[in-house]
Amino acid sequence: MSRAAVPGLTSRYPIGEQLPALYADDDFAQRFTAGLDTVLAPVFATLDNLPAYLDPWVAPADFLTWLASWVGAADDPRWPVGLRRQTVVRAVELHRWRGTRRGLVEALRLALGVHADVTGDGGARWSRTAGAELPPEPSAEILVRVWPGREARVDEDRVHEIVRAMCPVHTVCRVQALSGPPAGERR
Repeated sequence: MSRAAVPGLTSRYPIGEQLPALYADDDFAQRFTAGLDTVLAPVFATLDNLPAYLDPWVAPADFLTWLASWVGAADDPRWPVGLRRQTVVRAVELHRWRGTRRGLVEALRLALGVHADVTGDGGARWSRTAGAELPPEPSAEILVRVWPGREARVDEDRVHEIVRAMCPVHTVCRVQALSGPPAGERR
């Protein structure tokens, strides 16, 4: 969709009607202002509908990339429009969970429609007793197991992209694509 000149779009605020009465019957003035109306009509239509442009559920599809950039959401023009809209709507929530197990699982589910299971704690360690010695250092490796959900197969390259973007820098993330849920999992 284009917000440029639209053939036949009339202005709700014709300039010729707002001129002093002296120019009401002036053919040149009316034709000149009609040309300006043609140029300004899409601008007025956009401004009149500005709230709709800012609502991801009703914004024009070509506007979603811009909205996604405002909230730092991933936007892939290859995705269905409904998924792109949902990604923009849920961007703030996903940013809140970024770097966590839940955030990674949700990002994979939303972007690729896959189910995921994340194991490992990313090398975090703590003690419940103040002043006590810390337990041995755990492995900083995280295992992300994914299996098909919305699609029939898992796109491992896309999974790796999302895992790299969502995992904390200090961790090593390993991805394992499965053909179905792991033993003992029901989804």
